[in-house]
Amino acid sequence: MKHKIHILVLVFAIILGAYAGEGAASSAADTRPRIVAFGDSLTAGLGVQADESYPAQLQRRLDSVGYHYRVINAGVSGDTTAGGLRRVSWILNNKPELVILELGANDGLRGLPVDHTQDNLRAIIRRLQEAGTTVVLAGMKLPPNYGQEYAARFESMYPKLAHESQLPLIPFFLAGVGGSSSLNQADGIHPTKEGYKLIVEEVLKVLRPLLHEPVHNRSTGQNPG
Repeated sequence: MKHKIHILVLVFAIILGAYAGEGAASSAADTRPRIVAFGDSLTAGLGVQADESYPAQLQRRLDSVGYHYRVINAGVSGDTTAGGLRRVSWILNNKPELVILELGANDGLRGLPVDHTQDNLRAIIRRLQEAGTTVVLAGMKLPPNYGQEYAARFESMYPKLAHESQLPLIPFFLAGVGGSSSLNQADGIHPTKEGYKLIVEEVLKVLRPLLHEPVHNRSTGQNPG
């Protein structure tokens, strides 16, 4: 009986190995330049299906207009800028050409010192840029109940970092979505599928000048829709 169990375990392991190998081969065969969406639950897509998150919708939107890129979702729910800083090496292992950096909201919601959050973001940006990666910074805002002074310092942190590091800035990642009951889930924080669709359009406005020419327009000279 034990011999049969060992054989079954071995067969199962071989099957799993085959699937893993196939996935690795598929990933290795994908030579498109990579865009890494680096963030927290707003990037991970907490509360929506995986194909409804903003990175997944961004991938489909890029495909639809001929931009030849692979979008990788590197969102971790609950992540802070300190956690993001610890993940930079993993992000760089993906060899991204471009990183959309969406972090800081959880720092703000926890009332962490703005200076600490800013230092962490600055360190993340520096490491990504030193590796030759283009960084797009996504700005965030806090609800007014966090105090006017703290909220103002938090919000101004993003344009300040974008200016000093010469980064393209998405002024407010949740523009047009934050505060809308119809575009957010019941928690009032995380967007719905429709909310993420609007976010993708705003993100794409900032991305387009940074992307290679769309594949299906190279011979025609036409602009994508």
